[in-house]
This record gives sequence, structure tokens and C-alpha cells, in this order.
Amino acid sequence: MHFQDIKSGHGNNTRPWTTPHGEAGEDQKLILMKPTLLILAAGIGSRYGGLKQLDQIGPSGETIIDYSIYDAIEAGFGKVIFIIKESIEDDFKETFVERLKDKIAIDYVFQETWMVPEGVVIPDNRSKPWGTGHAVMMADGKINGPFAVINADDFYGRGAFTALADYYREWTPERANDYCMVGYQVANTLSEFGAVSRGVCQPDANSFLVDVVERTHIERLEAGVAFKNEKEQFVTIPGDTIVSMNFWGFTPSFFGFLKNGFEAFIKANAENLKAEFYIPSMVNELIRSHQAAVRILSCDEQWFGMTYKEDRMAVVKSIRALVGKGIYPENLWG
Repeated sequence: MHFQDIKSGHGNNTRPWTTPHGEAGEDQKLILMKPTLLILAAGIGSRYGGLKQLDQIGPSGETIIDYSIYDAIEAGFGKVIFIIKESIEDDFKETFVERLKDKIAIDYVFQETWMVPEGVVIPDNRSKPWGTGHAVMMADGKINGPFAVINADDFYGRGAFTALADYYREWTPERANDYCMVGYQVANTLSEFGAVSRGVCQPDANSFLVDVVERTHIERLEAGVAFKNEKEQFVTIPGDTIVSMNFWGFTPSFFGFLKNGFEAFIKANAENLKAEFYIPSMVNELIRSHQAAVRILSCDEQWFGMTYKEDRMAVVKSIRALVGKGIYPENLWG
């Protein structure tokens, strides 16, 4: 897939970092035998109040991203790709290139509003990012096998990475449209400091995803976990309801679906400056049209993240507790 860079006129939005495995494209036999980890890290974090992707929360200055990559390596992933904004490229290089040297192959791509498939016309006054579906599109051409998609500011737990890596352990091209997601119990994913957005999932009897509905206001009330519906009314749901935390497993076929889906999205929403092209929306369309199947992988891990600035101290304490239990070393890369 070829992307046009409307702002600068360049046709390619990717540049490889130098890694122990060489530049992108080298050592293909090694990398393609293992899943790739795609990290969505282009967000600015308006509610958090800063660049939370690089906030140091570990005892030796580690970020949440460091723990995700560490767990991915332990689970058998072979490469990590960062999706970032060009404006934070130097910060990411300074943070990760040296510490991941000799640990895993790394690469990155940019996500910018003007980066869209050729022929797609977008409004000149669009400044808000197009969403997670658009972000994943940026990695087309970088991945030739199964890959995981995660948020940069979420801590998922090692079991999540192991579950997805095991699912694709014996993957072949015949499983082109065989996708998956790691599901969490909603009660294990809430913030003490405000409402959160979650994809509420409906599984079938065989643990395949039937539907995922994005709920943008979920919190814990005295009556239990509840979300606000379209009428701004609270609706309670069981604490063990499965939700998506944006931990998806895809194969390269997903890029083609995203391109077509994004073009349709633009036609319907070009003048809506707040509309976003979300991964769950694309997944729902593929399920309903029987073009892909999505297996829900169970996970008992306790999720935590930094939606709000106040969440930071709780994350620091959680990491410290895991280090105390010996799950992680005091110095992750030391």
C-alpha cells in the first residue's frame, strides 16, 4: 500500500532505526518466524497532561512500554514497531534505541493526519488524529506475518503476550483472516480517578467475538460497574464482562481491509472533524460480513494504565509490587 504525504510531498512515511538486526528488511527469516509487536504511541495524552508514553514509572526509569517489550520478548516476539508522531521521534530514539540494543529488532513509522492512501481527499482543517485503525495502517509494508497491536500507555501483563504468541505459534498463510484479541474482565480495567472507555465484547459459545461496542464512559459505582448509554443513563454490567483493551492479534490481510474501510469512513465522515476510525469498528464489519473470525483469548491479568495523571502513583506502586515478587528485575535492561 502506498501512502501519500500531503504535507511534505514524500511518498513514504517510514524510516528504519539502526538495530542489531540491521535495517528493516534484513534477517527476514528470523523475524518472520515470530510475531511482531506494534505499539500505538502517537497520542499526546490530553487528559494525562503530557507525553505519558515516556513517563518513567519503573524503579530504574522504565516506562510502561519497556515492560510490554520485556514481556513480549519473554513470550517469543521477534520485532517491535513503534507508531509515533514525527515530532517525538528524537525522544523515542533517545529512550529506546540504546536500551533495546541486542534485545530485539526495532523499527518505527509515523502517524500524521495527512498520511492517507492515494486518492483519498481529506479536509484541510483536520488536526485530530484519525484513530487507531488509521494508526495500524501506517505499518503496512513493514509486517509479513502475525502481529499484535497494543497501546503504549497500558500495562497488559505477561500472560497476554504469551497467549497471543502461542495462538500464532504455528501460523501459516492459509490462516490469513484468522484474528484474535486478548479479553479482560472489565472490573480489572477501571481507574479510581475517572471514567474510562472500553470495548464491551459479546462472545459466542466457542469464544469467538460476535460484536464489540465502544463504551466511552465506564466507571465503578456503589451499585457496581456501569456505563453511560446514549441517553446519558447509567447501565450496570457484571464485573466479569469481557472487554477489549486494544490488545489485538492480526495478520497482514488486515491492512487491505483497513485501507478499504478507511476510504469508506472518509466518504462518510470527511467533514466531521471529531470522527475517528477505530479498530473495533473495522473488526465488527469483518465479523458481520463473514470475512474474518476473531478468537477471544482469555486473560486473568490485572490491567493498569495511565488515563489520568492521578493514575501514575498507582501504576508505580503496582510495578514496585511486581518487582518485589520477582516477576521483573529491579533494572529491567541492566
